[in-house]
Amino acid sequence: MTRSLDEVNQSVATEHKKTGFRKILAFLGPAYLVSVGYMDPGNWATDIAGGSQFGYSLLWVLLMSNLMALLLQSLSARLGIVTQRDLAQASRETYSKFINYILYFLAEIAIAACDLAEVLGMAIGINLLFDIPLIEGVLITVLDTFLLLFLINKGIRKMEAFIIVLVAIIGFSFIFEMIFAEPELDKVLYGLVPSIPSSAALYIAIGIIGATVMPHNLYLHSSLVQTRKFDRTPAGIKQALKYNFIDSTIALNLAFFVNAAILILAAATFYRNGMFEVAEIQDAHQFLEPLLGTKWAPILFAVALIAAGQSSTVTGTLAGQIVMEGYLNLRIQPWVRRIITRLIAIVPAVVVILIYGESVTGKLLILSQVILSLQLGFAIIPLIHFVSDKTKMKGFHISKTTQVAAWIIASIIVSLNAKLVYDEITSWLESSSHPTILWFTVVPLAFGFLGLLLYIVVKPFIARAKSNIENHSPHHLKLQYAPKESYNKKNIAISVDFSKADEAALNNAFELGGIDAQYTLIHIVETVGALMYGQHVDDHETTIDEKLLLEYKEMLSQKGFRIETELGFGKPNTVIPKIINAGNFDILVMGTHGHTGLKDILFGTTVDKLRHKISIPLLIVK
Repeated sequence: MTRSLDEVNQSVATEHKKTGFRKILAFLGPAYLVSVGYMDPGNWATDIAGGSQFGYSLLWVLLMSNLMALLLQSLSARLGIVTQRDLAQASRETYSKFINYILYFLAEIAIAACDLAEVLGMAIGINLLFDIPLIEGVLITVLDTFLLLFLINKGIRKMEAFIIVLVAIIGFSFIFEMIFAEPELDKVLYGLVPSIPSSAALYIAIGIIGATVMPHNLYLHSSLVQTRKFDRTPAGIKQALKYNFIDSTIALNLAFFVNAAILILAAATFYRNGMFEVAEIQDAHQFLEPLLGTKWAPILFAVALIAAGQSSTVTGTLAGQIVMEGYLNLRIQPWVRRIITRLIAIVPAVVVILIYGESVTGKLLILSQVILSLQLGFAIIPLIHFVSDKTKMKGFHISKTTQVAAWIIASIIVSLNAKLVYDEITSWLESSSHPTILWFTVVPLAFGFLGLLLYIVVKPFIARAKSNIENHSPHHLKLQYAPKESYNKKNIAISVDFSKADEAALNNAFELGGIDAQYTLIHIVETVGALMYGQHVDDHETTIDEKLLLEYKEMLSQKGFRIETELGFGKPNTVIPKIINAGNFDILVMGTHGHTGLKDILFGTTVDKLRHKISIPLLIVK
């Protein structure tokens, strides 16, 4: 398995920091890169729309979203620190190839939606500050590809410093905006009390959740925490978890301040003056100076908007790289990845602006955040499963209380999204002149995604119950052994793969050697990590295979057989001969699966290559 963000993986040393403050400082950084996704231009659109239409009443949604984000990001960091896998890699090791392709596709849609928000936000900021037309501003955003390339070559600490500077610019800009706006503090506090004024408010609230708890940030955080090199002992891992939680708490609370400031600014400026329809960032910028009485308000607003777009575009690219490498094991140059991602976002932005004009950019931004929210369940649910898995987390799994809290958050998000999808599809069916087309396209697609969601909820529970990855289980093995009078083999090797074929192979081996022979069970781990790192691999499947091999040994030893085990790594037709030729075996016994067609061809190829490399008899058992 390729290391996540290999060029910066474990590039920041933390072991030699003596004082507590310097130790904490060494771990600070990853959460700031994550936090910019929580204050990107997509958040601005939903916050401005929420503040102008409903005043301070949706502030509680921001607070709830921030608490959700803090828990989920801490789970993401935990996964990366403990398992040294990002969320995409962990998914690839757990789900089938088909399911992973779908999850990858959904993650790419989320990143494209996020990038659309960043493109529009930066272009609007450039337009407002320098009076450059919006279309040209959109095209200028391609140039940030070279900025990312420059930063990644300078190392992760330089990138973190750059992002923190941009976050500081955003933060200071809104401190002054708050001074100019003079919000009503009693109404601000009242806005923290949960309420949904209307169905329109629910749409905005879901958009806020989608803009705040972002799926690509879960992939990003699980990778960025691996840039720290620390002592891999239980004490070292525990310390890393503690310091990264501090990092997340500080960074995400800063993001909450920015989001709350934008909503409060919209409420104090537009809602208070009866301007309930301000949803466009351009309109917000235009009205700030006459309403607040200072030319600095719109300037600071535009500067903060450009900083937000620029910072989030850098982290969006990293997330795209992590998702592609993790799900597909496909690595391409970051600048190529940046251009591809940016073009995917620019094309719809340019098309929509050319057809409908600049007035729809706010609606486009809010739609992008709703798309992000709809994808959340497909990232959150696997994450909760992974960090709850005792085997995968090596004793650092989350507590039952945290699991309950995480599942409640996932349920809230999925339920809100289900209601939104149901309402939207119902509305389309009622207003469409050709509802039959929708019944045969949109409705089946919605049920398909619902089925996928249920599958990823249930699948790990079933897998954990069977203590395997792909239906491997020695407990299905019920040996019926009848001893005979004479045996001619004393040292027998048996290839096992934890399938039903093992029963036939073992029984035939015992008929050859009886109770007095020495048996060696051989199993080969064939994961990508095993192919690359050999015996040094440390992935989930290797852990499970070791456990199952020992269970075989224990079960057969209890029946009176003398059993040894041998775990190999790589291609079976290469590794098995090495094990056989290094030992003093009389015969190798292998079971077949009874496959036909393509699988039979594949299995036959393995046997053909193997039998020419060993100097002892090979018994193939059906």
